[in-house]
Amino acid sequence: MKRKVLINAGIPIFLATLLIISILLISSVTKTATAENRDIYDNLKLFNEALDLIEKNYVEEIDPAVIIEGAIKGMTRALDPHSTYMNAEMYKELQVDTKGAFGGLGIEISIQDDIITVVSPIEDTPAYEAGIKAQDQIVAIEGESTKGFSLFDAVQKLRGPKGTNVTISIMREGFEKPKDFTITRDIIKIISVKHRLLENRIGVIRIASFHENTSDETKKALRKLNTEKEPMKGLIIDVRNNPGGLLDQAIKVSDIFLKKGVVVSTKGRRSAADKTYQATDDGDEPTCPIIVLINRGSASASEIVAGALRDNKRALLLGTQTFGKGSVQIVIPLGDGSALKLTTAKYYTPDGTSIQAKGITPDIDVEHVKQNNDNGVKAIGERDLKGHLKAEEEENEGVDTSGEERLLQNDNQLKRAVDLLRSWELFQLIKKG
Repeated sequence: MKRKVLINAGIPIFLATLLIISILLISSVTKTATAENRDIYDNLKLFNEALDLIEKNYVEEIDPAVIIEGAIKGMTRALDPHSTYMNAEMYKELQVDTKGAFGGLGIEISIQDDIITVVSPIEDTPAYEAGIKAQDQIVAIEGESTKGFSLFDAVQKLRGPKGTNVTISIMREGFEKPKDFTITRDIIKIISVKHRLLENRIGVIRIASFHENTSDETKKALRKLNTEKEPMKGLIIDVRNNPGGLLDQAIKVSDIFLKKGVVVSTKGRRSAADKTYQATDDGDEPTCPIIVLINRGSASASEIVAGALRDNKRALLLGTQTFGKGSVQIVIPLGDGSALKLTTAKYYTPDGTSIQAKGITPDIDVEHVKQNNDNGVKAIGERDLKGHLKAEEEENEGVDTSGEERLLQNDNQLKRAVDLLRSWELFQLIKKG
């Protein structure tokens, strides 16, 4: 049963807090004196004592609301990097985030070893263009050390009006000392899903993050790539540098490609957090071979998709080890417009594996290396000559392959995936013959 404590707006928050503590103390005393209840009693007594000493003896008059908010922040900070307290303003920002539009730099951040760390930059954003990379450590913002910052402390300083600058100090593997990056803020409108069709009817769906419309956008992309008249011969799902997002969208995206099987399961301390999500057969799932591209910047929801498709034998994973965020957070609104973002469960891939702090290992390990010819000269062929006679497939297929060669030349992981799918098609033809 859920318990609600209503506080009259006319009672000062400090007195209201003491009232709540008193109620909890009385409740605790009247219960059976178990070890757990005794611990709660002793700790609440200690909190009350410290609060009273601060209120009476601090050098300046204090705002009780600030003290209480700080106490709640400290309480959540002691749990894990993803649990946090959000005041009303922060909670509104979170709601904006899930809709995929906000003002800032375009980076997903986390806390690792008490350091603000970039999970991944979001494609086509100021941070991405400035060269910010996954695993970069943000050690200062505008010259102020980020030591002791919560995630929302950092977010508040990183965000701002479009056109304004912010300087962040980055420590990266290979750097002898932090390097300053001055980045101009912009309105970050995240295009969650992009797609393109390569030669040999190999489709590529790039999912940059998981927002409230990601599954719908993925379905639209799939319909454009995979028509009844011209079905795809292979599909590449690219979730590299995808920091995650909404759990329900990860489940829905996975279900698009699965006819049956477990997508993901969650387990927590309370039985209410234990859930298993199953795929459903909608009758329109693609039947072509699938490769999912992953890397260190693939986190949370993107790891759910990768794990679901791999464990259900529906896709191969190619790239490098993923981030390893295997926990589930729920947002619980509070009475004053603030909210708690609380880790309530860990999630498990269909084969029962927790990837928390471990990540997902690819089936085919391929480090990203920029591809260049040894002599720096691009090899040319007949189709590169101005005025060349078009090949029949160029005239008839209607496939947009503009920039494909350059794309594959600069992305060896994507090229490897394309080569594997083309090889698969070749072996299928040999098998039929």
